[in-house]
Amino acid sequence: MISDHLLKFYINGGWVDPLGGSRMGVENPATEEIIAEVALGSTADADRAVAAARAAFDAYTRWPVADRIALVRRILEIYNRRYDDFARAMQMEMGAPTAWSRDAQAWAGQVHIDSTIKAAEDMAWEVTRGTTRIIYEGIGVCVLITPWNWPMNQIACKVAPALIAGCTMVLKPSEIAPLSGALFAEICHEAGVPAGVFNLINGTGPEVGAHLAAHPQVDMVSFTGSTRAGTAVAAAAAPTVKRVAQELGGKSPNIILPSADLAAAVRGGVEGCFGNTGQSCDAPTRMFVPRDRAEEAYAIAAQVAAEVVVGDPTDLAVTMGPLISKTQFDKVQGLIQKGMDEGARLVAGGTGRPAGLNRGWFAKPTIFGEVTDQMTIAREEIFGPVLSILPYDSIDQAVASANETVYGLAAYVQGEVTEARAVGRQLRAGQVNLNYPDWDTFAPFGGYKQSGNGREYAGWGIHDFCEVKAIVGYGA
Repeated sequence: MISDHLLKFYINGGWVDPLGGSRMGVENPATEEIIAEVALGSTADADRAVAAARAAFDAYTRWPVADRIALVRRILEIYNRRYDDFARAMQMEMGAPTAWSRDAQAWAGQVHIDSTIKAAEDMAWEVTRGTTRIIYEGIGVCVLITPWNWPMNQIACKVAPALIAGCTMVLKPSEIAPLSGALFAEICHEAGVPAGVFNLINGTGPEVGAHLAAHPQVDMVSFTGSTRAGTAVAAAAAPTVKRVAQELGGKSPNIILPSADLAAAVRGGVEGCFGNTGQSCDAPTRMFVPRDRAEEAYAIAAQVAAEVVVGDPTDLAVTMGPLISKTQFDKVQGLIQKGMDEGARLVAGGTGRPAGLNRGWFAKPTIFGEVTDQMTIAREEIFGPVLSILPYDSIDQAVASANETVYGLAAYVQGEVTEARAVGRQLRAGQVNLNYPDWDTFAPFGGYKQSGNGREYAGWGIHDFCEVKAIVGYGA
């Protein structure tokens, strides 16, 4: 589904022409074909969007909470009606297989909007403690910068709580995957979001993203992307002392304890790593296995990799699509080669495209064994279907190695529940998953260390977009 509005921006309640003439092609990564063009904004476009959001803030933030919740509920109703359009758009812009685009990508937007509504209904927006009244209110004008790998997941996790908190905003989706963002602007317009409350412009990070982050009329930046880009956003925002919430990179460990069902644990870990073609910041990309069972783990992992069907995402038999771009493909290929050069054991996959695929940015599902903490593939975020398996001699060693990273977004533990809980408490990560639980969209999501700051999902996301005001003597 390709929107008719890709060459315009949504500012102050309508679709407007960009002030400049820059455009770029939108590539379908499965075919390498340009399927659309998207307008790229300038700093002048960014200023226009911020001005609209600033002008709308005072009136919108005074809306009763119930009315703001009702507005987001209308957005959800229209999203549900256009669900198939979103799934198709993300299939085209990302190369997501049909089932994944519907049941993961489009579903993520739906479930996060719904969870945010439910959390808002249960939230205590004002609390009296003694004679002091504590009030949660919207922080102001927010810039929302979202990535290409989970387009609607991240748009929903930012826009829904910001709207409910009483903020106005400028959304800058990834220019690499802009189709779903344009559709989202269309549903906001149809839902009756007041002029200036929600604005969307496309553009590059170095020009538009950096300018928005530094803008003196912006009160908060919520950014999801690489740690490198996140540090640039934080530096740009620092002189104006605005709030910066960041969800950045990861190199998540997955500790398989001796008490775990090895076959099930390894299978689940490989599937988790390969989901979304490995392009998830919380993917379990470092698997720790008992050394005396490493060979068995390699064999299981290789079998799971062999079952992956890579190819045309519109083919219902396909379970893995392409990487997002040539740039990402080249990066992943270079890191696979680095793993081989540094002495890791290639258990499955390797460099190049899978057999029979001569176009599209398809990578081989790749497994490395005998990986050590010092190897590049154990330290750098690859963002592709590449799993590193690290044998360990003791649980204490596994925990220490798991924490030996600059990242701390997610972690995973498999094994007997009491043991898994004890290990989970020792891991330095914002979200620890025990025995592959269901996705909890009400749990806080965010990272330690260089994986960022702040928390998203449901009520946690709402709080990130709020200021806390204490009116002392209110009840005197």
